[in-house]
Amino acid sequence: MRVVVRLLSTLLGLAVVAAGALLALEVGWHWWRPAADPLLVPWPRWQAQLASLGWDAYAVRVGAGVLAAAGLVLLLCALAAGDRAVRLTDPADEVSVSTSPRSLARLVGLTVRAQDNVAGATVTASARRIRVRAKSTLESEGELRPRLLETVAALLDDVPLARRPKVSVVVDSPKDRR
Repeated sequence: MRVVVRLLSTLLGLAVVAAGALLALEVGWHWWRPAADPLLVPWPRWQAQLASLGWDAYAVRVGAGVLAAAGLVLLLCALAAGDRAVRLTDPADEVSVSTSPRSLARLVGLTVRAQDNVAGATVTASARRIRVRAKSTLESEGELRPRLLETVAALLDDVPLARRPKVSVVVDSPKDRR
C-alpha cells in the first residue's frame, strides 16, 4: 500500500507543480501584454461560464462529489499505509521502543545463514509474520526445516518483542526434487 501512497503523492505533487508553473506563465503573460488574449488557458471564457453557475447547479454538485470521493480514497490509502514498525517491550514507563521490519528480517537472515548446510536465505518480516526461504544443497527440507524453526524460535526468545510473530520456514533443496 505504501507504493500506492507514494505514487499518488508524486502524481499530485507533479500536478500542483504543473498548475503553479502554468499560473505563473499566464500571470507573466498578462503583465507583459495586458490587452492580449490569454497565452494557453482561456481564463475569461471560463470565468464567464462559472459566473453563470449557482451553488445548486448539477455540475457543482457532481464536482463536489468527485472531490469528496477522491479525498476519501486518499485518506483511506494513507490510513492503510500506516506505521509498519515492530513493537518491542517497553523498558520503562513512558518509553516506547520499536524496530523496523527490515532490521528484524536482517537479524533473522543473518542467524539463518550462519547455520550449517544453508547456502542462502531470504527473509521477510512484519509485526505478525516472519517468512524464511532457505536454500540447501546438502540437506532435505525434512532435515533442515525443524532445525531452522528451532533456531529462529531461540532468536525470537532473545529479542524482546511485544508480540511474537508466526514463523514459517521453507527449504529449497535439490535432494527434495529427486
